[in-house]
Amino acid sequence: MGGGVPRTGGDEERPGDTGQELRSGFATLVGRPNVGKSSLLNRLVGRKVAITAAKPQTTRNRILGVVSGEGFQLVLIDTPGIHRPRHLLGKQMVRIARNALEEVEAVVFVAEGDEKPGPGDRYVLSHLRALKTPLFCAVNKLDLVAADGREAAVAAYSDLASFRAVFGLSAATGEGVPVLLEAMVAVLPRGPRYFPPGQFSDQPERLVIAELVREKLIGLTEEEVPHSLAVEVEELAERSNAMVYARCTVYVERESQRGIVIGAGGARLKEAGRLAREELERLLGNRMYLDLWVKVNPDWRNRDAALKRLGYR
Repeated sequence: MGGGVPRTGGDEERPGDTGQELRSGFATLVGRPNVGKSSLLNRLVGRKVAITAAKPQTTRNRILGVVSGEGFQLVLIDTPGIHRPRHLLGKQMVRIARNALEEVEAVVFVAEGDEKPGPGDRYVLSHLRALKTPLFCAVNKLDLVAADGREAAVAAYSDLASFRAVFGLSAATGEGVPVLLEAMVAVLPRGPRYFPPGQFSDQPERLVIAELVREKLIGLTEEEVPHSLAVEVEELAERSNAMVYARCTVYVERESQRGIVIGAGGARLKEAGRLAREELERLLGNRMYLDLWVKVNPDWRNRDAALKRLGYR
């Protein structure tokens, strides 16, 4: 089913099925860039499965996060922000987000409570109006809104679409998030356990490593450099003493960006490697050695072959 969510077919026994009645299904988080979709995904899952940054268009691929609880399993789909694309990568990101609206049990429109609804929010909602799927609204970042202004901040989004319910919350603090989870679980049908207990995402190790390196570099660079960054893990192997070796190539689009990413005396690249290594060791439970290289790949965001090589097609 073109672009839909992969599911286990047939009635055969699935990993993790216990025979008990289970509510299960998929829900998509959608919204304009930088409203906190990935932070909300991480909060709902209870651990980090998606990279986050204070810069828009950080998420480039569909990411699954699995929430398993008493009698339910909810598979959340984090998507790139829907926006008006300016290059081939942007078009692919929007296509990924729109495809993730298919064959799910719920869609959550995520907005910023510390900002009034704007053209970007209305543009995203224009893609959702024809949905017959239950549509919820999560007004995020209420921790940035004064207590006496929160009710008005949530109400500002209530009339923008036919939402089944509107929730005010903060992915940063967790306030209000359990109520949203409860509402999503309530619309799930009876179904199988799609992922075994203890699995929180479907991301392969190579992608986790590449994305965390990219996250750290995004945080250490400014202007247009974060949007031009891509990371590819070209070699991944276990070395002696149970250490995992990862050789990563960081791609930028211009020679000037290469110098910025490396930094004076290699300081910026070393710091990104250190931050990524420390977090990867906590996440993966292995000692890591990151070998980072920076190469110029001119205009890679507009070249189909480059997008395919980097896993964006």
